[in-house]
Amino acid sequence: MRSDSKVAGRLAPALVLAAALLSAAGVRTARTQGERPAYLDPARPLEARVEDLLSRMTVEEKVALVHADNRFSTAAAPRLQIPQRQLSDGPHGVREETVGRDVSQAVGRTDDFATFMPALVGLAATWNTGLAGAYGATLGEEARRRGKQIMLAPGMNIMRTPLNGRNFEYLGEDPFLVSRMVVPYIRGEQAQEVASCAKHFVANDQEFERNTINVEMDERALREIYLPPFRAAVEEAGVLTVMSAYNKFRGTYCSESDYLLNKILKDEWGFKGLVVSDWNAVHSTRGSVLGGLDLEMGTVGKPFDEFYLARPFLEGVRKGEFPMSVLDDKARRNLRAMFATRAFDGHATPGSINTKEHQSVARRVAEESFVLLKNDSDALPLNTEKLTSVAVIGENAVRLQAYGGGSARIKAFYEVAPLEGILRRVGERVNVTYSAGYGEKSGADAAERAVRAARQADVVVYVGGLNHTLGLDSEGADRKDLKLPYAQDELLVRIVEANPRTIVVLLGGGPVEMGPWLSRAPAVLYAWYPGMEGGNALARVLFGDASPSGKLPFTFPARLEDSPAHALGAYPGKGGTVRYAEGLLVGYRWFDAKKLAPLFPFGHGLSYTHFEYSNLRLVEGKDAKGPTLAVTFDLTNAGDREAAEVAQVYVGDLKSSLPRPSKELKGFAKIFLKPGERNTVTIALSRDAFAFYDPARPGWVAERGDFRVTVGASSRDAKLEGNFTLAQTTVGK
Repeated sequence: MRSDSKVAGRLAPALVLAAALLSAAGVRTARTQGERPAYLDPARPLEARVEDLLSRMTVEEKVALVHADNRFSTAAAPRLQIPQRQLSDGPHGVREETVGRDVSQAVGRTDDFATFMPALVGLAATWNTGLAGAYGATLGEEARRRGKQIMLAPGMNIMRTPLNGRNFEYLGEDPFLVSRMVVPYIRGEQAQEVASCAKHFVANDQEFERNTINVEMDERALREIYLPPFRAAVEEAGVLTVMSAYNKFRGTYCSESDYLLNKILKDEWGFKGLVVSDWNAVHSTRGSVLGGLDLEMGTVGKPFDEFYLARPFLEGVRKGEFPMSVLDDKARRNLRAMFATRAFDGHATPGSINTKEHQSVARRVAEESFVLLKNDSDALPLNTEKLTSVAVIGENAVRLQAYGGGSARIKAFYEVAPLEGILRRVGERVNVTYSAGYGEKSGADAAERAVRAARQADVVVYVGGLNHTLGLDSEGADRKDLKLPYAQDELLVRIVEANPRTIVVLLGGGPVEMGPWLSRAPAVLYAWYPGMEGGNALARVLFGDASPSGKLPFTFPARLEDSPAHALGAYPGKGGTVRYAEGLLVGYRWFDAKKLAPLFPFGHGLSYTHFEYSNLRLVEGKDAKGPTLAVTFDLTNAGDREAAEVAQVYVGDLKSSLPRPSKELKGFAKIFLKPGERNTVTIALSRDAFAFYDPARPGWVAERGDFRVTVGASSRDAKLEGNFTLAQTTVGK
């Protein structure tokens, strides 16, 4: 006689099957009776909605999710009410609509204008994390208004070489600064139900041979310099999408890199979103399927259904070459981003575009980004009560910058150029003249006219620098050198000689040489690409309505040969490979290690007032990760103008088992103070501030011993110093 347990054991599979069949029948009945599917119910948890929809999709519908059906979109699936998904550039505003495959061919619509924000390198120069959040929120609101689900930004590649043509749309040379700025940007944008895209993952640090160059670097450089901004985007900001880079990394295209995309991004960091290719950066079906790519965009020379992740992927799944689980994972990641951005639900509000608030954010970012590099004898601000004439000289005083630079270009509602801003501010009281002086098509007579204008004016405001011409600040090519183009150095020498009261304003996305004229020009202001409100913001700073508060997010070398990659002959590479021979010594780390004097150091920026630092206190503590340190000090505005100071905290390990830079940025705070006001500032340092990556463990090691903590106004302007001792070594991930 059989026991009940044995009978139950044998009946169990049949009962489970019967229950499943009854359940399925019930679902079919419910569907036929019009019951709302779970995935269309906004009240359900996101993961439950993803799994419900995934269970209803055919293999063809899943594959349609992972490749484009147009230049910036993926296909809809009407059967399941899956909408077409719209992606858009870019980092400085929502890009205009383009035709089909050709990203450069505009549709010619009149409803695709956008607010033109200052370049991301200028945002970095504000060192204001609150503004970074407002910047991202502005882009998100406008993207929502324009019907975009994914914005292909922010770019967070490190400035390894000052020649990189895309430096203007990144955030400088320091991974800590980049990380602190991109986290609020992403949070601000994604709070508007629009997905950000952290790009380009990873080491797309030059435009020269960007589609094929193979990057070789050691593991410590990867972990300590190039990965931290992406890790912060994933672990802190919860970014929904990441874009793989064009280049190869250790011999494998980044779009197919199992190490980067699967092992680090998805496994180590727990990234649940989707990895999208850069446009035309996919090279094989097998490599991208197994390497971790989730969405193929922009492949040139193939019909959309012939993309590597289209029909070839579908056939591979059907033949058993690729597991269904791999396709499901890619579809699941795409669906997560769609549900997170309410693609199925509709937005509570339609978003907004070019509002007064957006214009205000653009103006504030521009104003706080300007870096006063030099100001001898208080040449700035200009006093309109003592001026009768101003000669504005330089093509950049009138050149519009929005519609240039490659994928970062914007079809702006308007753009206030520097000359217009100056005229608005003082044109009724001061005689303002304009002379181009230089330009892509200017002849020698233009320089002569400019010199005459300079000689006849009380003050010259020279507005020059770079622009978005290919080969300067533009996607697709690097700069050839650090010289100002169009013979500006020679022109400036003559202008300063003709009028010693020459204020030099430079636009650009990277450092430039200033050798011939710098010693004689009393004031130099770096203004980046300041966006649609740039002219108004510039005029406010020039005439003292606001004090400049920007700080350099990268080092200005005196010569190109002083930069690490160039000093070591490690740019642009040889035989299709570029080796990051400088390792950890990127930017100011190199200049410190080699005891080189930069033209202007990382973190530098003057003000119209004077700040005093005092009373440093280092207070030890502990949290779940390990030891902490509160760096507390007093900051006083000792001048007579309201202004802001960026106080910077650097940490140096005095004795380490592995080589480390002499100091690294580990904290900062931007403090606004009225004349005479004093504020007690506290900057908290976590265990991470003392840790380095040890590939042998592998892990992040905060090693016992002594550390020097420096508080200052730049990487070379220490105001306060103190020592701190870690009592024991800790290792973390």
